[in-house]
Amino acid sequence: MAETTYDRVYVWQAPVRMYHWVNASCIFMLVATGLIIGRPPAFMSAQEASASYWFGWIRFLHFGSAFLMTFAFMIRVYWMFAGNKYARWDAFIPNSVRALKRQVREVFSVLWVDILQIQKEPIDYVGHNGLAAFSYLVIFLATVFQIVTGFALYAPMSGFWLPHLFGWVSPLMGGDATVRLWHHAFAWVFVLFTMIHVYLSIFHDMTEGKGEISSIITGARFVERKGAK
Repeated sequence: MAETTYDRVYVWQAPVRMYHWVNASCIFMLVATGLIIGRPPAFMSAQEASASYWFGWIRFLHFGSAFLMTFAFMIRVYWMFAGNKYARWDAFIPNSVRALKRQVREVFSVLWVDILQIQKEPIDYVGHNGLAAFSYLVIFLATVFQIVTGFALYAPMSGFWLPHLFGWVSPLMGGDATVRLWHHAFAWVFVLFTMIHVYLSIFHDMTEGKGEISSIITGARFVERKGAK
């Protein structure tokens, strides 16, 4: 029986791993608190409203997570130019027609294997496959949208200079109500992405056994050595 030899390859650098977990924590907190802010529950109490500050803490957690997510995203954007080949911008955006065609082929191959399961052998990749790269690009753009619309909503109630940089967004989009609607709608993009991301990570880890999940903790995954079977 032939044996397969694997090499341990360092893929995800520390800034990428840190951004992953900080971003995941922020998304969880932002979605949870955002849903409460969008439809706050009514608590019956004999206590004076001024003596209760639970909703103020909800807002504080939401705004604090938003600032943390923004600064973490800025570091991640910097690392798209300073990181290794698996973290750089051209790992997500094809820089040539040939790279674009390769990514399109990989997207369909991953769909055949992971979703439709009509193809048995997965594609060979080290960093992100074509579908993952495309989905992360969408999430990056959605993150920018949420940052811009979130600070636009926060600007009228903040004395900090950063939110006021986005004061032009609400008039452009037709008012705070429209901005709030789109901000809420885009939050579900992150919920849907998280569900698919967790499923596919577990799926690849169980079917391929190359350390898909542990790699985002250690930074290393196992890659089959060419011609070593």
